[in-house]
Amino acid sequence: MENQVLTPHVYWAQRHRELYLRVELSDVQNPAISIAENVLHFKAQGHGAKGDNVYEFHLEFLDLVKPEPVYKLTQRQVNITVQKKVSQWWERLTKQEKRPLFLAPDFDRWLDESDAEMELRAKEEERLNKLRMESQGSPETLINLKKGYLFMYNLVQFLGFSWMFVNMTVRFFILGKESFYDTFHTIADMMYFCQMLAVVESINAAIGVTKSPVIPSVIQLFGRNFILFIIFGTMEEMQSAAVVFFVFYMWSTIEIFRYPYYMLCCIDMDWKVLTWLRYTVWIPLYPLGCLAEAVSVIQSIPVFNETGRFSFTLPYPMEIHVRFSFFLQVYLIMLFLGLYINFRHLYKQRRRHYGQKKKKIH
Repeated sequence: MENQVLTPHVYWAQRHRELYLRVELSDVQNPAISIAENVLHFKAQGHGAKGDNVYEFHLEFLDLVKPEPVYKLTQRQVNITVQKKVSQWWERLTKQEKRPLFLAPDFDRWLDESDAEMELRAKEEERLNKLRMESQGSPETLINLKKGYLFMYNLVQFLGFSWMFVNMTVRFFILGKESFYDTFHTIADMMYFCQMLAVVESINAAIGVTKSPVIPSVIQLFGRNFILFIIFGTMEEMQSAAVVFFVFYMWSTIEIFRYPYYMLCCIDMDWKVLTWLRYTVWIPLYPLGCLAEAVSVIQSIPVFNETGRFSFTLPYPMEIHVRFSFFLQVYLIMLFLGLYINFRHLYKQRRRHYGQKKKKIH
C-alpha cells in the first residue's frame, strides 16, 4: 500500500523582517522546501500526527517574500525562516483571509506588533553598539596598540643613538683626536633625525600616552635642539669644534641605556642590569653632558659677536643694538637651572625605584 499524502501541523509567528514556521514532523527525511511565485512548497517524509508518511502543504504569503527559505531539522520538528522583502508587520500570514485548518499561531515565539518593535529596536541598538565597539576597539586592543607604538618608537631611537655611539667610538680608536673635528659632518644627519623624532616623546607625555612628566621632557628637548640647530647647525665655525664630539657622545651614551629600558617596559620585561644602568648612568653623564653643552655655548659667543648673526636693533626711539650673545648668556643660566630640574626628577625616580628595596632590608 502506498504512503498516503497528508498535511502536517504548522505553527507560525512573525517579526517585522522575518516569518517563522514550525512544522510538527519528527525523523524527517528528504525535505523539499522551496518558494516559487510567493508560494511556499513543503514536502517531506516523516513521522507526524498520522504516523510515518509523506506530508506536504502549500502556503501563499500575504505579501512578497524572498525566495530563499532557510530551514533547520531537529529530531521533533522542522524550523523554517522566510525573509520578508519589505520590513513591515502583517495582519495575517496567508493571502486568503480564511486561515487553513493545519495552520495555527506559534505561541512560544508569538509577539504582538508593539513587542516586536521593541525587540527590533533592541537588536538595532545592540548592532550599533557592536559596530561602535569594533570601530573604537576594545580596551585591551587599544593597550596593545599603544605598547606596540611605543615599542617601535623606542626601538627606532635606540638604533639611531646606537649607530652614532658605535660610529664615534670606532672612529676615535682608529683616528684618535682627529675624529673630534669632523664629528658633526659624520653624525649630524642622524642626530637631526633622532632629535626631531624626540618631539614625539614630549607629545606623548603631554597627551597622556606615557606617564612621563611634561616639563623635564620639554626642557631636555628644547635644550638639545637649541644646541644642535642654533649653536652647531647655523655656525660653520662651531661644526669643526672638538666640543661637538663630547656633546654628541654624552647624549648617545645616555640614550643607549634609556631607550632599550623603555622597550622592555612595553613588553613587561625587567632586565635588572639594564634597569640599574638606566637609573644610575645618568648620575655622571648628565652633568658631563650639561658641561659640554655649556662649553659649546661659551665658545660660540665670540663667533656670534663677530658675525652679528641673530643680533638686532630695537626700533626708534630706543635704537639699542641687542647682541645674540646676551641671550646665550641668559641661556647658560637656564641650562644649569634645567640641569637641576632634570637631575632632581631623575633622582626621585631612582629613589622611588630602589628606595623601597632598601627599606625592606632593614
